[in-house]
Amino acid sequence: MTTPTVRRVTLADTAMARALRLEMLADAPLAFLERLDEACAKPHHTFRSMIGERAEGDDAAIFVAAADGRLVGQAGGWTPPGSTGVTVIFAVYLSPAWRRTGLLGRLVDAVAEWSLAAGRPVLELEVVNGNHRAVRAYQRLGFVDTGQRSRHPRIPVLTELRMRRPLEAGQSSDVVS
Repeated sequence: MTTPTVRRVTLADTAMARALRLEMLADAPLAFLERLDEACAKPHHTFRSMIGERAEGDDAAIFVAAADGRLVGQAGGWTPPGSTGVTVIFAVYLSPAWRRTGLLGRLVDAVAEWSLAAGRPVLELEVVNGNHRAVRAYQRLGFVDTGQRSRHPRIPVLTELRMRRPLEAGQSSDVVS
């Protein structure tokens, strides 16, 4: 395995980003809002448009990890309407072979750098309550449980917990794998 390159997604990544999206929905269906069948049904041009919207600008972004000729991970960030100073991390995924390698920290750091450059010094994310592996991984990256809970938007019997991490210029995750 080669060392992955972490960078912002580009339109040229559309086919690989779609393949990664389908992988993540098949691998972790409870972790994401979209279902695999919904993603499969979307035409290529719709997915390409979404990638284009996240390839530039300060409102939403996706950062990808590329290795061995494919995308092996991603993390997105967006600003909820009406919020100031907060970037919400979404759609975080690593292919199984890349878990526990420190790549999660590199992807989160890319979102953090983009967030700080846009004037948003706080990261937040939501994790399905009971997903202890993800909670521990985010805790290692400096996120803390805010105590806030909300219903899962698609599966009402599940709850999500909110985690938060304030940022400082030059801060990195320094992940302990």
